[in-house]
Amino acid sequence: MPPHVVSLLPSATEIVAALGVQPVATSHECDYPPVVADTPSVVDSRIDAEASSAEIDSQVRASADEGGVYRIDRETLAAADPDVVISQGICDVCAVDTVVVESAIEEIGLDCELLTTDPHTVEDVFSDVEAIGEALDREAQATQLLADLRERVDRVATAAAERPERPTVAVLDWLEPPMVAGHWVPELVELAGGECGLADPGEASAPQGWNEIREYDPEVVVAAPCGFGLEQTAENQDGLLDREGWSDLRAVRAGRVHAIDGNHLMNRPGPRLVESLETLAALLHPEAFDVPESWMAQPFDARGRGV
Repeated sequence: MPPHVVSLLPSATEIVAALGVQPVATSHECDYPPVVADTPSVVDSRIDAEASSAEIDSQVRASADEGGVYRIDRETLAAADPDVVISQGICDVCAVDTVVVESAIEEIGLDCELLTTDPHTVEDVFSDVEAIGEALDREAQATQLLADLRERVDRVATAAAERPERPTVAVLDWLEPPMVAGHWVPELVELAGGECGLADPGEASAPQGWNEIREYDPEVVVAAPCGFGLEQTAENQDGLLDREGWSDLRAVRAGRVHAIDGNHLMNRPGPRLVESLETLAALLHPEAFDVPESWMAQPFDARGRGV
């Protein structure tokens, strides 16, 4: 009988599903694979996810005085009666933090394993797959999944290394204020055949002064706001388009400004991080890689402003 698993973040839910286990409960953000849509949610958010980039930033700051961004539904968590609960320690804005989960488990009196993920690199993500596979008694499935993922990464990296140019790239995982993507994203850029000069592999994402971005003057700009699909990114593009000097950037003048789905791809450290790599490689070297599906990436400036 498979273990009862509660997954409190989308990336872990995707890993669990890829290993052939259906979670008994998830978070409100877990939406892939589609079969998890009807799974009970044990997490509520105080943030209006449909608000603008700037409004969400303000709400996140205000939530610190209200007990944090997330609330655990203790009644639903108790009813799930999990053997394993998977949480995270990387970002208390992206998903419920382990400390909050520990408190809820202790208060309810659950007898379960709490597994915490804290990935900062691609290899960390792969290690999470291995750890979750071990916790769920799915070691063989984890080994096969990792072999497939590593093969795809190697295929992209080999092809990208053969390209004669390595464009400079700025990946933004928030628009207002601008935030440069860190953690695994700089590594993805390098594997995809680009140079990421605004962040080092493994370091946390951080707000970036607009003047620093202008000075860096990247050849390619990728907007991938955390939690935003392409439509919501387009709705918030004024946060960049209206900034002084936007139209002077090399990426803008060359028409090399793209949006990538930041909800399902770049900011979700699970199996589809490899799809993020493949998408990024196609944007940096379109002559060498297949065009990504339309839901994955689009021109950032859909209205033709500034490009």
